[in-house]
Amino acid sequence: MDLHKYAEMLCQKAKKSQKTLRTLKTDVKNKALLRAAELLIEKKEQIQEENNKDIENAKRKGYSQAFIDRLTLNENRIEGMAKVLHDVASLPDPVGQVISMWTRPNGLRVGRMRTPLGTIMIIYEARPNVTVEAAALCMKSSNAVILKGGSETLNTNKVLVEILKQAAEETGFPEKAIQFVNTPEREVVDYLLQMDQYIDVVIPRGGEGLIKTVVEKAKMPVIKHYKGVCNLYVDSDADMDKALNIAYNAKVQRPSVCNAIENLVVHKDIAEEFLPEIAYYYGKASVEMRCDERALEILKDHPKAANTEIVPATEEDFYEEFLDLIIAVKVVDSLEEAIDFIHKYGSGHSDAIVSENYTKGMEFINEVDSAAVYINASTRFTDGNEFGLGAEMGISTDKIHARGPMGLEELTIPKFIIFGNGQIRDNFGIPKDEEEEVEIDREACDVRWKDEDNK
Repeated sequence: MDLHKYAEMLCQKAKKSQKTLRTLKTDVKNKALLRAAELLIEKKEQIQEENNKDIENAKRKGYSQAFIDRLTLNENRIEGMAKVLHDVASLPDPVGQVISMWTRPNGLRVGRMRTPLGTIMIIYEARPNVTVEAAALCMKSSNAVILKGGSETLNTNKVLVEILKQAAEETGFPEKAIQFVNTPEREVVDYLLQMDQYIDVVIPRGGEGLIKTVVEKAKMPVIKHYKGVCNLYVDSDADMDKALNIAYNAKVQRPSVCNAIENLVVHKDIAEEFLPEIAYYYGKASVEMRCDERALEILKDHPKAANTEIVPATEEDFYEEFLDLIIAVKVVDSLEEAIDFIHKYGSGHSDAIVSENYTKGMEFINEVDSAAVYINASTRFTDGNEFGLGAEMGISTDKIHARGPMGLEELTIPKFIIFGNGQIRDNFGIPKDEEEEVEIDREACDVRWKDEDNK
């Protein structure tokens, strides 16, 4: 197979669908999404059969349990994907939405209207549910999508895309708007990243290495989903029960995802009480705690930490996205020190404070420069569906165009729309008399005028 031609074919098909997409009725988009949800449930056994092939391949290659967890589609997760499709269908259609309008002194009405980005390529790794979520959001926002999942999920993604395409064909949605890179060859991605004449934006979801590679090679804009080094700060004014539940949930509930915490930062005034308690519960969940000197001193001989793996932390540990049952622990003297720690070691993804002190909570909210900042809640909520967005294309840690979970609105961009009634600039219209000389502001023109003698 000529990989360059294959990549161009995918792009051309996606591009050709854009004209239809821009005028597609909301009802057609919703019908396609709801039919896809029905097909997911009808074909769940086929999906699990293909998914089991990918799981067995991953086990043979020695992938971690956390990786296999991200790869796995059990019945609950398939039903969850179907729910996402229902959720996205129920959301307002952003395309064509006029988000502001004002009238100028000359009578011009100027506004902004949401319009699709165009063709979006999303590159992701071992989470096949992203296939459905990304396609659903692009379908509802009238964007064409090129899906490039990891080679480890190829069998699962193939059947999911077949379901999406079947739903499109049955409901009048342009099937060409859903393209899938049906080969594990990495060279295809290199070609696609050069095709900025077809692809308007690329969104990489995965490890830091993948994102850096995409940024270096892409000719089109890249919306980055960098690593999630999320932090939880337990303040001296924290409620102990809230702090324990949040610290446990944010690490243990699903450690393999980007919104799980990697650093636990604890104020010195509560550390003696809090750390042994959370160590006890972390021990039950087999969480390894990598502690700074002060935390080690508290936990090393404490009976509640007897069944917990406690090891010294290195400087590198505080920068690490473990995506596993491992957490780095730091004891600090103040809120200011905690915020400085987060700015140094965090990745600007999601950070939380547990505190009953309103002033401290608001100081944390205002000063921590991350995509999502919490007071008294688990960072595990940083998710498009949990935020009411229906689903997400990713969680942008950029500060341009979109930040945080990217839902339907983030897959559109405003364009200016202007309503006039014959207005012209500076009353500079056609001459009333053909013989009348027209005075031109030559300095304002992009024409280099020459003296008559030099003509």
